[in-house]
Amino acid sequence: MCSKQIAVNKGGVEISSSLLSGVSLPAAVVHEAALAHNLVWMQRFADAHGAQLAPHGKTTMTPALFQRQLQAGAWGITLATAPQCRAAFAKGVTRLLMANQLVGQANMAIIASLVEQGASFYCVVDSQENVRQLGRFFAERGLTLSVLIEVGVTGGRCGCRTQQQILSLAETIADAPALLLAGLEGYEGVVHGDNPEAGIRAYAQYLVEVAVALEAAGRFAEDKPIVTASGSAWYDVIAEAFDGAPLQGSFTPVLRPGCYVVHDHGLYREAQTAVLNRRPDLHQGLEPALEVFAQVQSLPEPGLAIVALGKRDIGHDQLPIALRRYREAGTPAQRLSVAGWEVTHIMDQHTFVRLSDDAHDVKIGDIVAFGASHPCLTFDKWRQLLLVDDALNVKEHMATCF
Repeated sequence: MCSKQIAVNKGGVEISSSLLSGVSLPAAVVHEAALAHNLVWMQRFADAHGAQLAPHGKTTMTPALFQRQLQAGAWGITLATAPQCRAAFAKGVTRLLMANQLVGQANMAIIASLVEQGASFYCVVDSQENVRQLGRFFAERGLTLSVLIEVGVTGGRCGCRTQQQILSLAETIADAPALLLAGLEGYEGVVHGDNPEAGIRAYAQYLVEVAVALEAAGRFAEDKPIVTASGSAWYDVIAEAFDGAPLQGSFTPVLRPGCYVVHDHGLYREAQTAVLNRRPDLHQGLEPALEVFAQVQSLPEPGLAIVALGKRDIGHDQLPIALRRYREAGTPAQRLSVAGWEVTHIMDQHTFVRLSDDAHDVKIGDIVAFGASHPCLTFDKWRQLLLVDDALNVKEHMATCF
């Protein structure tokens, strides 16, 4: 056994807290100011629409960010799997919304343990068989499980396809002593077509109508049943549908965006532009807070730089974007140009950058800040991220859970 703990995580402080001189690169970085802005912005948005916020934790799986979201006013944290819920609970999250079906006895056992420890837990159901399985499992343990019926769409992902299926499932839940029907859940991100906005508005309205019908039939076990939807692209449309007379005062509307917390430089930047076009009253939107810093390692031929950054370090459903450049051991004020730089290819540990014709000052060791699309796919490549201030000094190490 080692006599002392050895640091094994990549992207950590080695010499000093300066990102430009003391950190092993590549490193995943969260900018403190942009993070603070996003936390306040989305919470204010939810509050203004009479909705609760349960950010999707799968985006970051970073307990330090969960706590910041809760401190900013979040109602709870959304997760996708039983182990994710256990990890969040272990770090102090007590209200867990699992926006997924709970299947398999081992996963049920994880959740049963959390409920026994005092977790307020919700999962979704969309089939008679799953309801029967859950009912038996939790009844045998003398526990009660709160469930939400998932409302799906034809050609989509999970969820009941017809209102009759929903009504029938509600009856089965009512007959299961260990289950409580706490509300409805949906996800608009699987609604596609030639006019997705119209389709999503129709889906959101359908979700509201089904909730009102079930409430009128006395099917819900809670005084203010939950109605929840919303990813990170169409949250404004869902919020508008929830912010109306049918739900307000009688239901608990819950929005579940996750990527907002650090935003991005790709998919969700485009989505946010669309949000602001639909809602010009929102003015300033979200700010990208997540970047990956890496160093130029080779200049093998004119016009080409190879950067020590790869698929193991950054999300790549869209190619990364070079944002800024610095000299190693320089200062944040001494920015160097990346105008005209284009990432053309990415491998496991190498990124190919086509340089502009006038990029004659590039040196081995230059530090480049890269933006990425879809932050989930960058977070899941790191066991720690670095929170930095405007001077690019590391303020905090933020550990991730798988």
